[in-house]
Amino acid sequence: MPQNMITAIPIPGIPHVRPGDDLPRLILAAASEARIEFRSNDVLVVCQKVVSKAEGAVVALRDVAPSPFAERIGRKMGKDPRVVEVILRESTRIVRMDGGLIICETGPGWVCANAGVDSSNSLGPDTVVLLPRDADASAEAIRKVVERERDVSVGVIITDTFGRPWREGLTEVALGVAGIEPLLDLRGRRDLNGHELLHTTMAIADDVACAAGLVMLKDSGIAAAIIRGAPVTAGPGGGWRFVRPRESDLFR
Repeated sequence: MPQNMITAIPIPGIPHVRPGDDLPRLILAAASEARIEFRSNDVLVVCQKVVSKAEGAVVALRDVAPSPFAERIGRKMGKDPRVVEVILRESTRIVRMDGGLIICETGPGWVCANAGVDSSNSLGPDTVVLLPRDADASAEAIRKVVERERDVSVGVIITDTFGRPWREGLTEVALGVAGIEPLLDLRGRRDLNGHELLHTTMAIADDVACAAGLVMLKDSGIAAAIIRGAPVTAGPGGGWRFVRPRESDLFR
């Protein structure tokens, strides 16, 4: 492989995932069926939706009794008040409500639309899927199985699709990271003109997530991909490290 060449390899054939399914083994079986081998230093990228479904992070709306506040918001925004109730339960802070969206802060600190509560590609009508309770633990659990079964050292990233302030369009971000450093710290290096980099820390796990997103489009049925050749280094992981501390966040 030429230097600096990065390859995105989709893993087809992962079946519809249901609560209790052994997701790592489903991924490995699909990779074997497609004759895709894992190599050391690969990064396995898995979409959040299948992780959440396997872990049972799914809510049947028939079991949700919306509060009066959720009822009011639902009527005002034209949203199912049961979905609003689930969103509120998953939120620690409401950032803004407008245009049919509720921008929330979740327990781990993610700021996203509707607290990540999503009805697309769920288990069926009137069900919604939540974000994983601990995406880093989810990534680590998958990593351990892949490394044990394939005798390789890999990184694992759990991704979700987020919008961005001031920019149109959605992009993939890393929620959970295991086996690799999520941030690439370039401070102290010099640019091509010899100037020292003082503030540059790259969200390398997000970059890998976006690369995988190119072969994991929402209507593709591809729930996992391997990124090969990415400039990542081994490390303990930790998607939580992307959450900017409140004291240094100028936008709160």
